Amino acid sequence: MAKKSVFDAYFRFLNLAQAVQALPSVPKLDAAEERLLEALTASWHAGHTLTVTETMALSVAGAPATVHRKLTNLRKQGLVSVDESSDDLRIKTVVPTRKALDYFEKLAACLDEAKKRR
Repeated sequence: MAKKSVFDAYFRFLNLAQAVQALPSVPKLDAAEERLLEALTASWHAGHTLTVTETMALSVAGAPATVHRKLTNLRKQGLVSVDESSDDLRIKTVVPTRKALDYFEKLAACLDEAKKRR
């Protein structure tokens, strides 16, 4: 029965997350943008900020040209910013904005809620 409980919690989470993603205040992302934002934020959360070059090499969102387009879309939506390094002005890093972190906090709240309902 424990497996069914985890299974049910996962689908409760998916339903809650879809409800959050349908809110007008939440940015509308396609699957590739979602994966790219997750990869960037996960790296940042682990203490490693990716450069634009490292971001372009990520395969989670597709080919480099696709990653560039998706990165541009994430910037336009205010989910990431591209900052120049203080040491070397040629190096630009990609960091999640407060808006992106708020989005992931909403998803984390969905996970907490899904775990509570047993």
